[in-house]
Amino acid sequence: MEPNEQDAPGQRQATERQSTSAGTPAKPSARPARLVSLDAYRGFVMIMLAAGGFGIAKVARQVDGEIWQQAAFYFIHPDWISQFKVVGCSLWDLIQPSFMFMVGVAMPFSYARRMRQGQSRPDMWVHAATRAVLLVLLGVFLSSQHAKHTNFSFANVLCQIGLGYLFVFALLGRRFLVQLLAAVVILVGYWLLFVLYPTPGAGFDYAAAGIDVQTMPELFQHWAKNANAAWQFDVWFLNLFPRPEPFEANPGGYCTLNFVPAIVTMLLGMMAGDLLRGPRGPWRKLALLVLGGAVCMGLAVAASYTVCPVVKRIWTPSWTLFAGAWTLWILAAFYLVIDVAGLKKWSFPLVVVGMNSIIMYLMAMTMKGWIAKMLTIHFGQDIFKGTYGPIVQSLAVLTVLWLICCWLYRQKAFLRI
Repeated sequence: MEPNEQDAPGQRQATERQSTSAGTPAKPSARPARLVSLDAYRGFVMIMLAAGGFGIAKVARQVDGEIWQQAAFYFIHPDWISQFKVVGCSLWDLIQPSFMFMVGVAMPFSYARRMRQGQSRPDMWVHAATRAVLLVLLGVFLSSQHAKHTNFSFANVLCQIGLGYLFVFALLGRRFLVQLLAAVVILVGYWLLFVLYPTPGAGFDYAAAGIDVQTMPELFQHWAKNANAAWQFDVWFLNLFPRPEPFEANPGGYCTLNFVPAIVTMLLGMMAGDLLRGPRGPWRKLALLVLGGAVCMGLAVAASYTVCPVVKRIWTPSWTLFAGAWTLWILAAFYLVIDVAGLKKWSFPLVVVGMNSIIMYLMAMTMKGWIAKMLTIHFGQDIFKGTYGPIVQSLAVLTVLWLICCWLYRQKAFLRI
C-alpha cells in the first residue's frame, strides 16, 4: 500500500503548466502537482472499508423490502461468480482490487520522488523489498489478532500486495509494451495453470462449488471452489507452517496464489500512474483511462463467456480484467471531477483519509470494536439498538476514526511503509 508517496501538503512546489502563454513547454524537471484524485479515491475506499459497508447488509437481514435487499448486495461478496448483468458486480468486490490498483498508480510518483532525492536504483530495490516483507508480516499479524496462534494466511490484501510488490517494481520504468507483454504472459500462464490441473470429476458437487454445469462451458469446471490448482497449492504450502490442525480449505475459497494475477491489477495501476505523470494533456489522459477500461471490460466479458468465469475470490484472469476496467473508470471519474474540472474542495473528507490510508486501515482492523464499546459507555447501552442500529454504529465509529485522521492531517503526520 502506497499511503503517502506524493509530496505532502505544504511541501510541494507550485505546479508548472504544460505550456506557457507563449507556447514554451514546461521544464521536464518540474515537480508534478499532487494527484488529489488518487488521494480521494484511496480515501473513498478506506472509508467504505472502515465503515464496514455502513451496516447496510446487517440491516437488510432484519427487514423486508426489495430496496434493502438490492442495496445489501453491493456490500457483500457474492458466493462465487462476481459478474452479473454482463458488466455488473458487487461494490464490495471492488474494494481489494482498488487497494491493489492504487498501489500501482502511486508507484511512479513514489519512486520519482525518491529519484529527486538522489536515491540509486539499488537503494530503491532495498526499499521495495523491505516494504514487501513488512506488508506480508503485517498482514499475517492482523489475520492472527483473534486467533490463539499465528494464523499463517496470505490471502488478505496486505499479504497479497507484499507478495506481488517486487514483481511490479521490476517493471517500473519499463516501456508500455514491455509492461503489457508481462501482463499478457501472467494472465495466460495463470489460466493454463488452472486448465492443466485435472477437474474433480463427474461425481463432484459443482453447484456447491459455484459452477453451474448446466449453463457454463465445461471448461469452467477447472475453477470450482476449493477444487482447483490454487487450492491444491495451498494444501501443500500452508501446511509447511506450524498449525494446530492441517489446512484443508479456505471457507471462502480464497487462495495464496491470487497474488499472481493480482500483479496485473497493480501493473494496470502503474500504467495509469505513468500516464498521469506523463506530458499528455488532461483531457487526453482522461480519454485514455476510459478507453483502457473499455478494452479491459471487452476482453473480460468475452473471456467470461468462453475461457474462464469472473471470480474475485480466486482472482481469475477474466476477473483481473473485469476489475481492472472498473478501477480505471473509477479513477477516471475522480480525475475528471477533481484534477480536470478543478472541483477539489468537496473531496477534503476523502483526502484526509487517503493521505493516511495505512493508519485508517490499521485502526479499522483493530479499533472498531473498542470504539463502539466506548461509545455505549458514554452515550448509553441503547445507542445502537433497534433496526437501524448497525447503520448508526457504523457512522459513529467512522466519525471517530475520521476525526483521528483529520487531526493527523492537520499535524502533517503521515505514516509510510
